[in-house]
Amino acid sequence: MQSWNQVYRTLATRSHQLPNRLQGATVLSVRTYADKAQIDADVTVVGSGPGGYVAAIKAAQLGFKTVCVEKNPTLGGTCLNVGCIPSKALLNNSYLYHQAHGKDFESRGIEISGITLNLEKMMSQKSGAVKALTGGIAHLFKQNKVTHVNGYGRITGKNQVTATAEDGSEQVINSNNILIATGSEVTPFPGIEVDEDTVVSSTGALDLKKVPEQLIVIGAGVIGVELGSVWQRLGSNVTAVEFLGHVGGMGIDMEISKNFQRILQKQGIKFKLGTKVMGAIKRPDGKIDVAVEAAAGGKNETLTCDVLLVCIGRRPFTRNLGLENVGLELDNRGRIPVNNRFQTKVPSIYAIGDVIAGPMLAHKAEDEGIICVEGMAGGGVHIDYNCVPSVVYTHPEVAWVGKTEEQLKEEGIPYKVGKFPFAANSRAKTNADTDGLVKILGHKETDRILGAHILGWGRRDYQRGDARHGVRRVLRGRRQSLPRPSHCVRGLQRSKPRSLLRESYQLLTAVFAHTAVYITVLSTTSPNQKSVHKQRTHSRRGTRNVP
Repeated sequence: MQSWNQVYRTLATRSHQLPNRLQGATVLSVRTYADKAQIDADVTVVGSGPGGYVAAIKAAQLGFKTVCVEKNPTLGGTCLNVGCIPSKALLNNSYLYHQAHGKDFESRGIEISGITLNLEKMMSQKSGAVKALTGGIAHLFKQNKVTHVNGYGRITGKNQVTATAEDGSEQVINSNNILIATGSEVTPFPGIEVDEDTVVSSTGALDLKKVPEQLIVIGAGVIGVELGSVWQRLGSNVTAVEFLGHVGGMGIDMEISKNFQRILQKQGIKFKLGTKVMGAIKRPDGKIDVAVEAAAGGKNETLTCDVLLVCIGRRPFTRNLGLENVGLELDNRGRIPVNNRFQTKVPSIYAIGDVIAGPMLAHKAEDEGIICVEGMAGGGVHIDYNCVPSVVYTHPEVAWVGKTEEQLKEEGIPYKVGKFPFAANSRAKTNADTDGLVKILGHKETDRILGAHILGWGRRDYQRGDARHGVRRVLRGRRQSLPRPSHCVRGLQRSKPRSLLRESYQLLTAVFAHTAVYITVLSTTSPNQKSVHKQRTHSRRGTRNVP
């Protein structure tokens, strides 16, 4: 019987006699050294999350012989398996249950009795969606001739990645270029051990077996309010403890945050802001006591819950990647430094997504992945992070792009504010969903739009669709200002018969031009700045400045 080494040598010999493509499959050179399978590639992507799998497919489409190394059994990374996708399934289904079980349907003349929750079936629907989408990536890999290697990828040379499978076997990929796209992991809370049973991370919170009577969430950022909303709708009493003085995490406009908090409180979520968690202890009866105190110092308080959700953020996943083997060091926040072409200080090694600076967003990683491999092929590399939107997928939803009012004040930029409440919007009124507003920040002297912030129903779809065109029109005042718009996850805006945001945007333009007729003008200017109103003339394309 032949040894594996003999088999590999036979394959290696015969591979040189085969055509480059055989029945739709890419034929790779296979060699062996010290009982390790060897593969040659042009581009090797480590990680198959949104940034990794998109980059791998794009690289293959550009003609590169591409390998993608993934440590988990399924493709898709955190986003598809235990992040964006399953959370959106639960957010949608819990909202439908909340509508039917609460008074929303009744107020619309839809009377239903005997509404019950089948949590097991709801979780099954979520899992089915995840399975279909991760399987879809495997199909795309096959279709685009991307070689998938299952194993823990480590960089063992400037042009080499070694993938170790669960059984200990290794494959070595010799690659002209290496792209690190390993994403991020949950940040642990000091002194609190997550067991994914009663003390859970975001991963465990997506797979609870029953609705907790009392749920405490450590962190009222994006993940905290999204998952808190899911379980509050399904019947849990939710309290979110946040060290900062606002909800929604970093980057949210404070006026939007205050309105957002008010709406969530009206729905039933309790917030303890400016509060730090000192520790948590499991009681013999299974309950959990959480010790908290005011961040500024004060009296200790003990909160009790059935389930404790720890979601204080995420950190770059760079553990055991072998960066030290090629002399790569991390910055003070554990990220991999790169240049404007996403290259590390080793020219053949690139990095994108959560492991580099910038917001940890799936759509940002996707954009970086595509742009990075286009750069490898000799194309231009450009991304404007001011044009990368952020979204909170609660109800109402929150979306923003560009600067906040606080950032403009800090940077000393003269600005003015245009606001339009959805209470004055006909589509929102007919939908009986009028919470929220649109807030646009523009330069006081040039009218250049500096930031857009939206709180209300269906905002994710409009930031992805109609808002994209709005941002193209107004950011820097020219279409070229957004050469590659970044889209949030899977919007439905194309199916809307009439866009709520388009209507509001047109009215908001009127607010900026001081010609609004449906609402009192809410436009203001930045403090200590005199208002400058340039003469305008009107045309069929709207308002424009007269030089």
